[in-house]
Amino acid sequence: MVGKVYLVGAGPGDPDLITVKGLRCLQKADVILYDRLVNPELLKHAKEGAQLVYCGKLPNYHTMKQETINHFLVKYAKKGSQVVRLKGGDPFVFGRGGEEAEECVRHDVPFEIVPGITAGIAASAYAGIPVTHRTLSKSFAFITGHQAGDEAANHQWSHLANGVDTICVYMGVSHLSTITKQLIENGKSPQTPIALIQWGTLTDQRIVVGTLSSIEEKVKEAKISNPSMIVIGEVVRLHKKLNWFHEEIVPTLPVVHG
Repeated sequence: MVGKVYLVGAGPGDPDLITVKGLRCLQKADVILYDRLVNPELLKHAKEGAQLVYCGKLPNYHTMKQETINHFLVKYAKKGSQVVRLKGGDPFVFGRGGEEAEECVRHDVPFEIVPGITAGIAASAYAGIPVTHRTLSKSFAFITGHQAGDEAANHQWSHLANGVDTICVYMGVSHLSTITKQLIENGKSPQTPIALIQWGTLTDQRIVVGTLSSIEEKVKEAKISNPSMIVIGEVVRLHKKLNWFHEEIVPTLPVVHG
């Protein structure tokens, strides 16, 4: 009897931000394959005897190749296990969830997608930066920082600079110089506000705010590194006014039963 694969979004870091459905999937899973940026607190909800498999990836170093992860999803499900693939953020936002779902389809393995809160929205919110705002931003884009070095994606910078109000960049710290240069060269004002949010939604969250022309130096001084979200646009100006996170006590999410 074939089991089932659940591609579950763990949220951006704060363990309370996993969905109720995602938590229920964790509690009934026989096998959990989890990523590096998944908060370890979430694994405490696994049932006794559940098998935990680490699939963490670092820049330029993969503990487990994607093809191997795909193989394990199918292998465990074919043995009849309920399998959770626990991924930081949302499975379908730069999480390779689409590839893993395709692998399930290829092998006739039932699967389900459990969306999660992605860092582009959550880290921005925890920094007091709304990605949309009635007077400041009517559009936003999620992009990966890896495209900064991709020749095939160069034509997109003009659209991003001139057609999108708020730009949220994942995995972009190492490409910050190229990102700011491309946006300025394609028409974005050098004075456009930009924020880097390190460890967004966690208690050690750090935020650096500047402009496209000044942010590189500020990031170096603050020694900001990954994991960080980059948010670019006029909405960043609201950070100082709306920065709420370190002044509020976030209640703990109770264990969900049933």
